[in-house]
Amino acid sequence: MFSFFKKKTTPTPDAAVTPAPGADTATALPASGHTAAPAPAGPTDRAADPVPAAPVHGVPPGPAQTAPAPAGTAPAAQPASAMAWLRKSFGGAAGPAPEAPPAVPEPIDKPLPEGLARQHWVERLKGGLKKTGTSITTVFTGTKIDEALYEELEDALLMADTGVRATQHLLDDLKRRVKDTKTTQPAAVKALLADALTDLLRPLEKPLVIGEHTPTVVMVAGVNGAGKTTSIGKLTKHLAEHGQSVLLAAADTFRAAAREQLGVWATRNTVEIISQEGGDPAAVSFDAVSAGRARGRDVVLVDTAGRLPTQLHLMQELQKIRRVITKADASAPHEVLLVIDGNTGQNALAQVRAFDDALQLTGLIVTKLDGTAKGGVLAAIAQERPVPVYFIGVGERVEDLETFNAREFAQALLA
Repeated sequence: MFSFFKKKTTPTPDAAVTPAPGADTATALPASGHTAAPAPAGPTDRAADPVPAAPVHGVPPGPAQTAPAPAGTAPAAQPASAMAWLRKSFGGAAGPAPEAPPAVPEPIDKPLPEGLARQHWVERLKGGLKKTGTSITTVFTGTKIDEALYEELEDALLMADTGVRATQHLLDDLKRRVKDTKTTQPAAVKALLADALTDLLRPLEKPLVIGEHTPTVVMVAGVNGAGKTTSIGKLTKHLAEHGQSVLLAAADTFRAAAREQLGVWATRNTVEIISQEGGDPAAVSFDAVSAGRARGRDVVLVDTAGRLPTQLHLMQELQKIRRVITKADASAPHEVLLVIDGNTGQNALAQVRAFDDALQLTGLIVTKLDGTAKGGVLAAIAQERPVPVYFIGVGERVEDLETFNAREFAQALLA
């Protein structure tokens, strides 16, 4: 479902190191977790994880998986284990304690088939953008296509934070499409608007490529409260699930508890983290990139402190981090991402301009589209500063961060 990168296969030395037995089991998913996969075992690649897997699967790692019942008796053993567990839980007759609670289905964490998962994601996106979509689509409930309809649509697009330039572009494009198709019904105009919006957003649709460099160094910036550290944690999870070994750099030494917050994600995802209490952010970044190269990591994610683009001296510190990363690896950073809050409207466009001027952004992560977000700001970004949107988020769960698709977004916005 989350196919956001294209792993290059040409650097054979690096590819040979990753699946080696016993290599970096604390930071990457072992190959054995994917090759030997009996049905009840679950994700056995987490067996070496220092964090118990109980919250996810309800079964502690290790002993519960070392002595499985014979294949022929497994169905009968499960109800007996369940009854023993129930007697123990409700004060019944004492008996030998089972090694683990009974096996139960995994309705929450069990991955859905790819197509179904994407469909579920699109429905979540539609729900997040429902307010905006309703205000726009009500324009097309009339009986004729005239200037009054276009004026209403212009107001609705501006209220959706589309911006003046993008709104004018969409209206001009829409009028041309109506004329070319000889459309006479207002309801049909909505589909034409979805096509126009898709074409406008298409330049933002680009995958994040991992594997052209080892490690791929990703520097992540954003203002406080945009969801930067949480997005890094979600991205780390997805990278690890796709077999990428990740090293985190806690270069946000400015915000209280930022290092601890990133450390929680590192523990949860079983990856290493480079941090220094009260250390210099640039020095932490340098150490992390150097460590990533020495340890053969696939990705180094550098979490930087939240910065307001109006605070010049703080933006200069971000530029310093970028320069120091280049000293550790002449080709790095390979990606510079900005996390923006979808609820901030046209201020998000101002942030993109400021951070792009200072850091030369390569991609965006747009979060919180499930709140009061109006969504139209992506059209403004596409029109005025078309930095690719790698991911969009509609919630706090890991699966609520997904790759950006222009057609899906346009249809969800106008649903």
